Amino acid sequence: MDTPRIPLPKLQGYYCFGCGTENHHGLNMTFYRQGDAVCSDITIPRELEGWQNMAHGGSLSTVLDEIMAWAVIAFKRVFFVTGRMEVVYRRPALVGVPLTARGKVSDEPFAKGCVATGEILDASGEVLTRARAQMVYLPAHRLPLLSDGLKDDMVKLFAQMETLCS
Repeated sequence: MDTPRIPLPKLQGYYCFGCGTENHHGLNMTFYRQGDAVCSDITIPRELEGWQNMAHGGSLSTVLDEIMAWAVIAFKRVFFVTGRMEVVYRRPALVGVPLTARGKVSDEPFAKGCVATGEILDASGEVLTRARAQMVYLPAHRLPLLSDGLKDDMVKLFAQMETLCS
């Protein structure tokens, strides 16, 4: 029996390259919870090609950063930034082909925040690219860098995630 997909809400009106609804050059990723992971079904567009027919590695690392971030949003519900990320490219990911990105929060200890992992899989479930990141929680004195509107919207999103991801 398959684990159910629970669609996750996302912020509207922002320009984030990965998930923003207003960035017409971005990926506009959508997300769902599946068990202890956050996932996104994506197709890398040809505009993000590296070698012919292959997704550019930077595009894949962007997808991984975004999916790991959404795992932290869903399961930790904190303000944070990516402090360090390691990516391993195992096999080429083709442009124009459906892929799945999957992110999780690890149990691995990290004093300044948490560790997240991510992977991009092809339709057969083969892992094409993997990543591990240290997500650094933002202390209160760093939050003024964010607009009051974004902070308010994120707090509302955290509350929605509480019911969907607990």
